[in-house]
Amino acid sequence: MAKHSLPVLIAAAVLYAPGHALASPPEAAGLARVPDDRFAAFTPRPSGREDRLDFSVWSEALAAYVVSMGPPLRKMPPGGAGGSRRFGHNSIYRLEGAMVGFDVMDAETIANIARYRRELEALADQIDIQSLPRNEQLAYWFNLHNVALVEQIGAAWPVYVPREIMVAEVPLDEARFVTVKGVPLSPREIRERIVFANWRSPAVIYGFWRGEIGGPAMQRRAFQGLGLSAQLDSVAREFANSRRGVERRGGTLHVSRLYAEAAPFFFPDFEADLRTHLAAHVEGKVAEMLPRTETVKASLYEHDIADLSGGRRPSAFYRDGRLSPPVLGLLAQRARKLEYIRRTRPRTYTVTFSNIDLPGDPPEKNEIE
Repeated sequence: MAKHSLPVLIAAAVLYAPGHALASPPEAAGLARVPDDRFAAFTPRPSGREDRLDFSVWSEALAAYVVSMGPPLRKMPPGGAGGSRRFGHNSIYRLEGAMVGFDVMDAETIANIARYRRELEALADQIDIQSLPRNEQLAYWFNLHNVALVEQIGAAWPVYVPREIMVAEVPLDEARFVTVKGVPLSPREIRERIVFANWRSPAVIYGFWRGEIGGPAMQRRAFQGLGLSAQLDSVAREFANSRRGVERRGGTLHVSRLYAEAAPFFFPDFEADLRTHLAAHVEGKVAEMLPRTETVKASLYEHDIADLSGGRRPSAFYRDGRLSPPVLGLLAQRARKLEYIRRTRPRTYTVTFSNIDLPGDPPEKNEIE
């Protein structure tokens, strides 16, 4: 399979190759209560084979177009929340998570991302996705969902609020523009009907990118079955320790509205279950908030687009290979943030071991439940 250089992404089929080698939540409310046989075909039934999927082409695209904003600092960014969209982002969360460079994607790039999405769809006609190891299935659904959102947001860009995008007169999150095994699916159905309905661990919340600053950060490499648990843990720690994930105001712990959205699947006793979940991921100041608050309220969310320019198209002067003022301004703020972290925080190093089998280890020990 030939690969082409980026930043122009050339779609390529996902490889299916042998390699080394995730139970259902309680009945959910709302959408998940409505029975629909369309989703039965996507119920995991691993075969025991240790086959792996290769999403390296998507990793190349992410590395080219995604900029990490660094670890959460929990400080107001330069200029606070004021300012005008004319100059890019004015969200207080603009230096958290990661941003996608939609303003440097041309029409050919978006077309190639759309082609790659279709190839991921077609993959399910060539192999039985449901028989793969559960981590491989999860990686497939995460990447398909995220590729599809990048495609649609890129095609509609410039846009300030992704959820306002309409696909065939249907809101983006509800539009069934993804087809797998002949079944039309919306981004929400992929998340709730397929993944949330078939996995017990709330870690799966963090694999889905929403295109919005308020959601989990887009990663700079594709999700892969091998090491998937460590990937999700990294996203969860960044999100839970950020201001868009958790805040304290008096005796109330304010959390992202995404947790309330996922509550029917993972947090039936919302406050108690969510506190237990957060305790496994938060540290420092955020860890101190948990015992010092009496109630939990899902009130935090920012709908603005998670891109470098804040959804603002650069002027003609800046289109010829130059970064626009909004992008340059955000990158300058990011540089100041990272320099502050370098000066004020001790250096830490993380070593991640994954897929190492030790005597007595249970089978499939690294799989997400």
